[in-house]
Amino acid sequence: MSKKILIINGPNLNLLGDREPEVYGNETLDDIKNLCEKKGKDLSLDIDFTQSNDEGEIVESIQNAKKKFSGIIINAGALTHTSISILDALLSTKLPIIEVHLSNIFTREAFRKESFVSKAAKGIICGFGSKSYDLALEAISTLLKEKN
Repeated sequence: MSKKILIINGPNLNLLGDREPEVYGNETLDDIKNLCEKKGKDLSLDIDFTQSNDEGEIVESIQNAKKKFSGIIINAGALTHTSISILDALLSTKLPIIEVHLSNIFTREAFRKESFVSKAAKGIICGFGSKSYDLALEAISTLLKEKN
């Protein structure tokens, strides 16, 4: 039986492909979803891929995750740097969590270098564009195998 992984994408990631392609690339969120579903099949992981511009909706998805999922991959977008409520929800799940970003947040504006999500994550993958999601799926697959 394959493990279920929740992939959460935060505010403005629905604009990928149009929004600052010099920073985020030309791929759309649908392109990344397709990549994740293909990689998930290769790793025997069922992928639930979601996006929301609403912090409360993201918190509720995280809170409900421990009942249905084996792990979480999250790109909280700008909420990465501001949301204690997302941090608290992530900590409450006790699930393996991988933080992911398309750009290298450590080479950008100073405020992007602080991540509340990182405080709950097993690791962070950033700066590789859509490949960051691919690497995050590899990482979570490895964590789940080590756990068993």
